[in-house]
Amino acid sequence: MSMAQRPRPSIAIHVPFLLVMIVVVIAIVRISQYHWRQGGTLIGAAMVLAAALRAILPSDRAGLIAVRGRAVDTLLYGGLGLVIVFIALSIEGGPLDT
Repeated sequence: MSMAQRPRPSIAIHVPFLLVMIVVVIAIVRISQYHWRQGGTLIGAAMVLAAALRAILPSDRAGLIAVRGRAVDTLLYGGLGLVIVFIALSIEGGPLDT
C-alpha cells in the first residue's frame, strides 16, 4: 500500500490525551495565579485520570497515553499521580513565603 492509500487514524483516539491535557492546562493556569497547591493537585489528578483512561481503554483506542504495556502505564501514571497529589497537599507554605 502506498502512503496515499493508507487509512487515516480517527481523531477520536486522541481524545483521552486531550482530556488529560485540558486538566494540565487548567493546572498551569492555577499555578500561574499563585495557587500552586491547587495546580499541583490538578497535575496529579491529570496523571490519575490518565491511569484510569489507560486501564479502561484498549491500547488501539488509548492514543498518546499508551506508551508501554497497559499494566505498566496504569501503575506508573497512577502511582506518580498519587505521589504528586500527596506532596501538593502536604507541603506547608508557598513559593513566595519568606
